[in-house]
Amino acid sequence: MEYDCTTNSSRNRGLFITFEGGEGCGKTLQSKQLFDWLKTIELSAVLTREPGGTQLSESIRKLVLIGEIDKWDPVTEALLYLAARSDHWNKKIKPIITSGGIVICDRFQDSTTIYQGKCKGVGSSMLTSVFSEITGDMFPNRTYLLDVPAKIGIQRSVSRDGNKETRFENMDLSFHEKVRSSFLELAQQNTDRFIVLDGTLNPNEIHKQIQNDFKKLTEQMMIL
Repeated sequence: MEYDCTTNSSRNRGLFITFEGGEGCGKTLQSKQLFDWLKTIELSAVLTREPGGTQLSESIRKLVLIGEIDKWDPVTEALLYLAARSDHWNKKIKPIITSGGIVICDRFQDSTTIYQGKCKGVGSSMLTSVFSEITGDMFPNRTYLLDVPAKIGIQRSVSRDGNKETRFENMDLSFHEKVRSSFLELAQQNTDRFIVLDGTLNPNEIHKQIQNDFKKLTEQMMIL
């Protein structure tokens, strides 16, 4: 299901774009490049991330991304992510989109579906019901999935200077390989929303592909 944020005016529709993928896939860089490019074509957007985006959600980010890999059981971990998402959605994302703005978000519900659901065994019924309560089943208009082999992604991530958010990077390679395959499976199930991009390509080439798709998407929605 796609998120169509039509407001009282049929011409005033917001746009919600998300970036997904495993650790070190390049989604953070690509979300920033899209944000910067939109400024050059005079489209105002807000760049945010999950977990994060609000003061409370940033506090939760520190809890889930830093520390020992087994510090939380999977259900507790999932609930922390969902709590951060609820605050982020209600205080930041929803108000911007419903007023006709553009939001670019580094990770969203798809990450919880994959990491805590598919790969850590948290029941999909719980994840779906809480997400539905938070957003009313409103998904992004477009999700860009950056796909890279798990080993390459982990090597990229742990080599970043000053990166302390390595709780997930420290998990077994087999976990990250399952993350990758699960993301690709989810994308195949939602081809109307997902665009899968080769994250091993030159970042500028990936950005160009995103630009081209974004133009098509916004033309369809009569934004550009």
